[in-house]
Amino acid sequence: MARDSSATKARLLDAAFSEFAAYGIAGARVDRIAEAAQANKRLIYVYYGNKEQLFDAVLQRALETGSESVPFDADDLPAYAGAVFDHLVAQPSLMRLVVWKQLERPGTTEAEQESYRGKIAVVEEAQRAGRVDAALDPADVLTLVLGLSQAWFGAVGGPAAGGAGAGWTPER
Repeated sequence: MARDSSATKARLLDAAFSEFAAYGIAGARVDRIAEAAQANKRLIYVYYGNKEQLFDAVLQRALETGSESVPFDADDLPAYAGAVFDHLVAQPSLMRLVVWKQLERPGTTEAEQESYRGKIAVVEEAQRAGRVDAALDPADVLTLVLGLSQAWFGAVGGPAAGGAGAGWTPER
């Protein structure tokens, strides 16, 4: 019976996503990934090269999934920020993966740059059409919108949690 390499790759990516979200790149162990994926550890190296390249593949898949789940709309940036926030709330492991990436790999990957370039081009188009303020740098607009969508995750215990029992909840 022929093996299904696409199913094995998908299991490895799923297991690696969980492992990287929990432990980061440095703390992740390929042995645990292989065990969770019910795959031979050697296949990680065959399919992905090394642990860092596996992380890149996990990150790229997360970006693609996020773009499919939350389409970018420069005509309604507040709604887009809210949709990104809701997507992250629904998948807390994704936010942990993003934080680990920022801590252990500052800078952007080629997949991230490609994603950003596409969104910046859409903002530029909206600026030319007069739908977004053209006085703002398009990259700054995107950075602010994405930062806004993630701000509450870092504000836990901050001003939002203060006073008369007010706490952080996604519904707030």
